[in-house]
Amino acid sequence: MTTSYPFGYAIVIGRFQPFHNAHTELLHQAFTQAQNVIIALGSHRAAPNIKNPWTTAQRETMIRAALAPEQHARLYFVYLRDYLYNDNLWAAELQAQVAAITRDEKSIVLIGHRKDSSSYYLEGFPQWQFQDFSQRLPLHATRLRESYFRGERAWEKDVPRAVNAFMQQFARADDYAHLADEQKFIDQYKQDWSAAPYPPVFVTADAVVYKSGHILVVKRRGFPGKGLLALPGGFVAQDEWVEHAAVRELREETGITLPAQELRKFIRATRVFDHPERSVRGRTITHGFYFHLGATGDLPRVKGGDDAAKAFWMSLNDVYVNEDRFFEDHVSIITHFVNRD
Repeated sequence: MTTSYPFGYAIVIGRFQPFHNAHTELLHQAFTQAQNVIIALGSHRAAPNIKNPWTTAQRETMIRAALAPEQHARLYFVYLRDYLYNDNLWAAELQAQVAAITRDEKSIVLIGHRKDSSSYYLEGFPQWQFQDFSQRLPLHATRLRESYFRGERAWEKDVPRAVNAFMQQFARADDYAHLADEQKFIDQYKQDWSAAPYPPVFVTADAVVYKSGHILVVKRRGFPGKGLLALPGGFVAQDEWVEHAAVRELREETGITLPAQELRKFIRATRVFDHPERSVRGRTITHGFYFHLGATGDLPRVKGGDDAAKAFWMSLNDVYVNEDRFFEDHVSIITHFVNRD
């Protein structure tokens, strides 16, 4: 007996960190509405942190394990990087990957839940019919991750059995222990600021230093992002200009020998990077400064210092090859500046 479906394809977009029982209901709606289902996994190649602890491959594994075998033949996955400061590029990547699967199929529905302002992207695809998913279960992935990395058990009842087994196994790995330590750091960090009369907004400055096809990077010494690659930078002191903070942090973290006054001469561009969810610390706005030291010549000597365990020059190719090892949105910041030249 052949089943008739209202649509040829249903598209579901999410990070699924983790895949929980409300997501199961979302996919059930998608499978009843369309012959085929395309799951667009967001935050592809994001560095592991307490917001994105699992790789794309791990998330695909947990989702497939939670579905019935007959659904696998009707299921497609596409992967989406986070383009925090370029919605058009993000949309184009999704459209291209969907078109490669659907080809000339016009009967396509986008199914999603408008949970808050972060769901604005659901309105950006008029070529697809939109169908709202009314989430029945009051589940929020952030709270599940917090419970999980705090070593609690409250999350266990809210994920499918196969996902529960995956997460139990992951909890015995070194990666879990590292992220659990990061969760402790963030919990304490937020506790320290809980007495503030208003939710704090932090201001930082980051330096993108370019020389001869290379970017100056550091390896973070502490949490959050301990061990990840990053741009040299840090918090702006109350008594300094933002530009001065960028230069100060650059010199402290990399040991670059150019004097501060000389470094300022190389600033070619600046921009504020203020995506509300760019940092697990909370609302953190950074000012990026682009230092162009020249397209040719030897690379200046550097060494790690202050909050950086190590400082070194990385070729632009290696930056993108290793984008899943970079802290927060630092690859997006690098891309913004180097693409302007």
